[in-house]
Amino acid sequence: PQLGHSFSFPRCQIPEGPKTSKKRSELQPKTPPPSAPSLFLPPARHRHRRRSVDLVSSPSSLCSSRARTSVIVIMIRGGRNYVSSPPVFSNDSKRLLVCAGNSVAVFSTDTGLQVASLDGHGALVTAVIVVPATSPGSKILCFCWTASLDGTIRYWDFAVPELIRTVDIKLPVHSMVIPSLFNKPVQTREKAVKVFAYISVEVKDASEDKSKVLFQVRKCNLTDARLVGGAVLAETKKPEIITMSSCGELFGVRRKHKLDIWKVPSTDSGHAVLKKITLHHTKAITVMAFHPTQRILAAGDVTGRIMIWTGFGDKTFAMADGHVNESSMIMDEENPGVRDSDDAESCTTWHWHPAQVNLLSFSSDGAYLLSGGKEGVLVVWQVDTGKKKFLPRIGSPLLHFTDSPDPSISSISCADNQIHLVKRPSMEIMKSISGIKLPYSDPEISKVMSSGASFDQNAGLVALRTESYAVQLYSLFDDRGISEVQVYERNHQPVDEVTIVVTSVVLSPDGSILCTSEVRLPEEGMGNLICLKFWSSKSKVGDFSLSTIVYEPHRDAVISAIAFHPIRRMAVSSSFGGDFKIWISNNGVPMKEESQANSGWICHAAGSYKKKPMTAAAFSPDGSVLAVAAETVITLWDPDKNLLLAVIGEAITPIVTLSFVGNSDHLVSASWGLKPQLAVWSLLNLSICWSYRLHVEAIASSPNSSSFAALILLSESAGVYDSNEKSDKTVDGLILLFDSAEPNPVAVWSVKKARGGALAFIRNQFSDQAAQTLLAYMNADHEYVLFDPYGKESDELNVIRWRSENRIEEAGNFGYASLYGELLSPIPSRKQTPWTVPSFPSERPWETIFSGPSHNLPPLTLLCGPFLEALLEKRTTVVQ
Repeated sequence: PQLGHSFSFPRCQIPEGPKTSKKRSELQPKTPPPSAPSLFLPPARHRHRRRSVDLVSSPSSLCSSRARTSVIVIMIRGGRNYVSSPPVFSNDSKRLLVCAGNSVAVFSTDTGLQVASLDGHGALVTAVIVVPATSPGSKILCFCWTASLDGTIRYWDFAVPELIRTVDIKLPVHSMVIPSLFNKPVQTREKAVKVFAYISVEVKDASEDKSKVLFQVRKCNLTDARLVGGAVLAETKKPEIITMSSCGELFGVRRKHKLDIWKVPSTDSGHAVLKKITLHHTKAITVMAFHPTQRILAAGDVTGRIMIWTGFGDKTFAMADGHVNESSMIMDEENPGVRDSDDAESCTTWHWHPAQVNLLSFSSDGAYLLSGGKEGVLVVWQVDTGKKKFLPRIGSPLLHFTDSPDPSISSISCADNQIHLVKRPSMEIMKSISGIKLPYSDPEISKVMSSGASFDQNAGLVALRTESYAVQLYSLFDDRGISEVQVYERNHQPVDEVTIVVTSVVLSPDGSILCTSEVRLPEEGMGNLICLKFWSSKSKVGDFSLSTIVYEPHRDAVISAIAFHPIRRMAVSSSFGGDFKIWISNNGVPMKEESQANSGWICHAAGSYKKKPMTAAAFSPDGSVLAVAAETVITLWDPDKNLLLAVIGEAITPIVTLSFVGNSDHLVSASWGLKPQLAVWSLLNLSICWSYRLHVEAIASSPNSSSFAALILLSESAGVYDSNEKSDKTVDGLILLFDSAEPNPVAVWSVKKARGGALAFIRNQFSDQAAQTLLAYMNADHEYVLFDPYGKESDELNVIRWRSENRIEEAGNFGYASLYGELLSPIPSRKQTPWTVPSFPSERPWETIFSGPSHNLPPLTLLCGPFLEALLEKRTTVVQ
């Protein structure tokens, strides 16, 4: 199966400086692609890349020290939304076509795995329609039409897959139906019947307000590849979904409290006039469905009610056909439930759903009506009697229900990005297609959560929180869900307020341990209840079971960060209450030596620093040093002896992220606030190396080099773009790739939806070299891309010019150097731990000059004079 889309990355120009000798890398394709990514800026040039691994040769790599003759470049895209539009079955019901971002993913209904992908659209695919079989022998034919926001309609053979034809209408298409494929016209000998589509398109208002956008329902001639001039059926203020009857005779759209319904002529043409009726309701209508054989229409509203209109359009459509049915000429007052002068015989109301109705679908024989909504229950109504039965506990709000040509198979699309294949009539779920879980929809809840993604760098997995109080394990390389861990057992209740929030999810480096923290929100004056849980993995990857529960691990303080020891069964949790705790399992033995039996976690040690909030924590690559941020200072600890080794400070604003940089002697910190800061600290002399005034959303360090990547927000980081350059207004972030020893970025990529995004270096599973890693970027919508940041040749195109004006100059010397100037630093031996050399920078350095080892103190003859001078008040002598 193919795994992704085309990608390109805008380049930056690295400013020349005395310290920078490296050249930046550019991932710049060379040939026009069939699609453009939604994560990145549209580039000037592209390389066609299909979803599978693409191998590209490059004459040189990024750094001169890593020169090589060829580089394996891998670019994988995933994390797409599978439920943005209804899926459709193939004629033999063996495949399910799903709109997935800029492409159409083809899944096997037998295995639930993806078998093909239709790549070519440059924006979100909004509709897919399979050409129905005209005879039993034609069921093997696999042709479909797709529509997209890129303004094109495409015709495919999805068995190959292969693009056959493209119709460019130059208007974004939000919805499409093709009645002529299902409405069998009378064959004529004169010429072949043309194919017409009815589409919902986005157009700019021709009035004085150029920015105003309208949405129109228009007619398109697919045979001649053009819009039918003057055929504007309706105008709406927002894009509406077009719903068509199964036989292609009728189609309609919703307009707030109204339903507009058109009847398609038996022989459609560019000049055919469509008759329309309008049905009215008191509430906003959310969904509609046509009966397959009778003039019955069902519609759901925002309150959970279902309206059933019978005999709609009997008068209007009968006149259009040239004959009038006498039974349809009934006086309006004799039509029960029908509003105003609506053309319908009767209107009845069913009400079971407590919230908005999202799903309505008639069975193929018309005997049953299926409905679903926010409560996650599928209701099966008997049309004649109104009796109902239920399929409960689906676990997520329902969005779409799709029947297949095989009456024993159907699909249910849910809001948690899952598609369930259901066996009829027992309604048993046979297979589930699990897409990546979508982020929290409530912005207020998102404020109390820390980073929403944790990566297993070796297995290529990511752990994500879900709205159903669970954690999803998702494979980045396979682009599918692996498993789910139910952190808090609770049935889906959409009408209840959210009272439990999973605030943190962290995976151990080897992926065998999962740690979660959850908060019970205050209710009726009661305080927060915080819970820390440790989960251990069994033999199967991603199969976790609960090992230990710790209630109120930091009293009533919220947990700010969780980090695992890189080698041993040890973890640290920090809190805003002013302390951190070190947790161990099996006495902290190495992970590979632990038995399969579950063992509990206990508190090994606790620490604090001047009662300051502990806002971030991280272990060094060898695990010998623990770094904990105490608001604006960084404290270094021995995790085994729980001893304070040194203090580094101070940052401008509170530190929220810490990360040791691979095999270097540097530590990276990110601060948020009015003056955000990205800073790199030296662990040899415990001082700042360089910093920028940037708002950093995420940091990822390469495990085998001195490189790290930072995701920054442009809205809160001034002076990034060159003022003379034009930038895409939809771009809100940058990915900066640094060598920790140099202040100038090695490469820069512009991205979209950066707020709430995440970064990680992932081991390349397609390479035999264990040291080769890919950079993974996941945006706020959980769409992601994996690429080799070093794998492209340089190019002369400059899209982003990095500006160094926002670099923060160092405020001065630290520690003893602030009193006595720079001292000669001894060369540490190879066996010496570089992080044990203490220094205590402060605004009043004379208070801590005696805190270090005696062999590092200056001679008393040099120390006494400046020390006493610092204590005495200086006065200026005035000579008379």
